[in-house]
Amino acid sequence: MPSRQKKTNKAPASLVILGIDPGLADTGFGLIEKEKSKLRLIDYGCIKTQAKLPPEVRLKQIDKSVNKLIKKYRPDIIGVEKLFFCKNVKTALAVGQARGVIILAAGKNQLQLIEFTPLQIKQALTGYGKADKNQIQQMVKVILNLKQIPKPDDAADALAVAVCCANSI
Repeated sequence: MPSRQKKTNKAPASLVILGIDPGLADTGFGLIEKEKSKLRLIDYGCIKTQAKLPPEVRLKQIDKSVNKLIKKYRPDIIGVEKLFFCKNVKTALAVGQARGVIILAAGKNQLQLIEFTPLQIKQALTGYGKADKNQIQQMVKVILNLKQIPKPDDAADALAVAVCCANSI
């Protein structure tokens, strides 16, 4: 008779969180590890696509890059910024398409995905829903104990998403 392992409700010792700031031209990503209440930077950067390429090629590049990140770092969860109201409909549609590719990558890899509004991210990092970009970046630097603000801005935004995600679970 096979032995049974006891099921426990204990959380894993650490979680790897992939934060993503979606965009068609620039998709920021940030990976952090949460161990108990401590957060540690793993990696960050930006997936860039060329404007001269057709959208289907650009979206395929984002998909390939996100899946490569998932395979390399094996995140436990993905946090992604929700689409916010945008005056430029063309930009909103492109961001929505990039978000769709990211959501599909999470689904294909059977990863939990949590979405956050810009307001939720700002409140989670600064306690103030109307914080400006510099305030958010300064908090990312402090929370992750970095020597400088991560660049480019899209990568810093993705790390903010990852920190927000870590604080919500």
